[in-house]
Amino acid sequence: MDSNLVIQPPTGGQAFDETQVPLYYRRKTADILHKYGPGPRVHFHVGLFAQGATPNTTVSQRVLKRRIVESQEAIVEHAARTWGAYANPPARVLDIGCGVGGGSLYWAQEHGASVTGLTVTPDHVPVIADFARLAGVSDRVTPLLADVHDFTTARRYDAAYANESSGYMDRERLFQVVAKALKPGGWFGIQEHFVCRPEWTGFIDGYYKTRLGTLTEYIAAAEAAGFELEQDEDVTDRVAEFWVQSMAWNTAELDRVERGPAAPGGASAWSRERLQESTITHGKLFRIWRDHALETRLLLFRLGGGN
Repeated sequence: MDSNLVIQPPTGGQAFDETQVPLYYRRKTADILHKYGPGPRVHFHVGLFAQGATPNTTVSQRVLKRRIVESQEAIVEHAARTWGAYANPPARVLDIGCGVGGGSLYWAQEHGASVTGLTVTPDHVPVIADFARLAGVSDRVTPLLADVHDFTTARRYDAAYANESSGYMDRERLFQVVAKALKPGGWFGIQEHFVCRPEWTGFIDGYYKTRLGTLTEYIAAAEAAGFELEQDEDVTDRVAEFWVQSMAWNTAELDRVERGPAAPGGASAWSRERLQESTITHGKLFRIWRDHALETRLLLFRLGGGN
């Protein structure tokens, strides 16, 4: 989950410590870059596979990594295409919860957009700036240390984008802020996971330090802020394979760690305990996605007042 914004308390539940999210992502930065890097476009979210695809996992770790990264790029490209960004590229994009900048660089490189990437993790600002420089888009990507709940820019952006980051936010406030930041007729694209079976919510929220919601909750918050839901695509079945491939990479990395720092590729950024925990968890996540206990959706909301 490529998200970097302050956690809000679940309705009726105990409030989270708002410092959890930036600390969580600061601690994970090395892991993210090791598994999904080297960049400059590095993502931390699920990826899209062909319908029914089950690629063989008894392949090299290098092949597994390439598949994972390609699937992450594929879901971003698929969303942009279905949201009309190829036909009508947005000139200015607000990337909310931009992680280490993979999405921001995508919008700048592939669509020529000027992108503001919001993060609450201070360590990620120089990482994003370095990646933007390596990608040749320093003039179009501006990483900004800011909490979206306090963001006040008005009528500046043609589009906003939140890739697996909205689960960390107060949804009503999020849509209000984005409605103010967009020009009339602008769009807000969201990739997110939505609760279908509440008994799994605690497990997911606890592991990712998030607060996932329901599709109904999002639609209500969007409508209250003046948005209409224009597209709703369920990609759950096409992203479930991501957990299988990711689990296979973890297993290969665990084998490499157990061979010691002299193994090909050098020392791992991941500890043995972290790899074991992640691998077990990925098995649960695959079953959750396969059974649609959670659903991954690509949502496009349009702000009223356009031509």
